[in-house]
Amino acid sequence: MTKLSVNINKIATLRNSRGGQVPNVLKVASDIEAFGAQGITIHPRPDERHIRYQDARDLKNIVTTEFNIEGNPIPKFIDLVLETRPTQVTLVPDAIDAVTSNSGWDTVSNMDFLKDVIATFKENSIRTSIFVDPDLKMIEGAALTGADRIELYTESYADAYTAGNLEEGVKPFTEAAELAHNLKLGINAGHDLSLDNIQYFKSKVPYLEEVSIGHALICESLYLGLENVVNMYLNKLK
Repeated sequence: MTKLSVNINKIATLRNSRGGQVPNVLKVASDIEAFGAQGITIHPRPDERHIRYQDARDLKNIVTTEFNIEGNPIPKFIDLVLETRPTQVTLVPDAIDAVTSNSGWDTVSNMDFLKDVIATFKENSIRTSIFVDPDLKMIEGAALTGADRIELYTESYADAYTAGNLEEGVKPFTEAAELAHNLKLGINAGHDLSLDNIQYFKSKVPYLEEVSIGHALICESLYLGLENVVNMYLNKLK
């Protein structure tokens, strides 16, 4: 079975919009694990506009499944990962002002940099994953960096699925997964995966070890749970 790691950034965004600790990021993480998810993912950014660096420190003490920290390996991020020692670190080439992740690494032009960063994490027994587009050259480059896994950036698949181009959209990911497996890389995936498109992706992409899903999962939880909560309020107001 492919593991599900739930990205809880959106929970932190909601908390930060009001101040205080509601919703409580730590409780939500524990609840998600209790509901059966096999991992918790966070993506702290330098401005801490959703997940804060202190959240990473606090979550380390309560996450009992796999703990995955994503981010651009700037010095502050590297220090956080070495301090908290998550199960996995996923390297993402985010610009500081990026709203969300929007591209994979050029593993060829950034080869030396990635090798150095990955060596540091592996010396500390932290599994490493590189966020990449389904580009075979980039996957070959990822294998040369010493990374343990890749995370396939799936926005193009999600867009193709929505447009009805299922086979065309998933083909590059099938080929990328085959190559990564042959190069002894583990395979993760994430970005815009949802209840609508995840099953087809899983059926067509071999050797898929883990998906990281946040935005869609939280939005779907609002829709699927909204009727229940509204009626709970109505019952209390009778």
